Amino acid sequence: MSADYTVRPMLSAAEIATRVDALAVEINSYFEPTENLIVVGLLRGSFIFIADLVRRLSLPVEVDFIEAASYGSSTQSSRQVRILKDLHTTVEGLDVLLVEDIVDTGHTLSHVLRLLATRHPNRLEVCALLSKPSRREEEIDARWIGFEIPDEFVVGYGIDYAQRNRNMPYIGAVEFA
Repeated sequence: MSADYTVRPMLSAAEIATRVDALAVEINSYFEPTENLIVVGLLRGSFIFIADLVRRLSLPVEVDFIEAASYGSSTQSSRQVRILKDLHTTVEGLDVLLVEDIVDTGHTLSHVLRLLATRHPNRLEVCALLSKPSRREEEIDARWIGFEIPDEFVVGYGIDYAQRNRNMPYIGAVEFA
């Protein structure tokens, strides 16, 4: 870890696992008895969350990924959303669960939701591990939120700062020196 910041633990691995279990129960109940669920991970930050979540779903699922960027190496969103990797799967007529690591300003998620809606899914719902409502600039209707957190820059459990700290099993707040 670089000396220019430290990470203060915010959510433990056990707290995250307990919440992911509860989210999976709710998602299973909502989508039952669908046979057409595709879980779409919003890369890169969601990759650990989506892996843990789909292992807990009892429904048959397909998994695909879309990658969007608005941060780069900064701690602030540029509000310029670019799609870096699109889906391989056609989602028309399918139930789509978009899985996001963190809803901050809402710009990235709003952009991706508008894009996916043009592809005519049967249902399009959002599950986000973290939400920072105090930072919201775009209204987002996420059916499932793991945790609401204060306006702090966080890392861990797939979430990075300049591509570092994704491998931490917990979520921590970055404290700059």
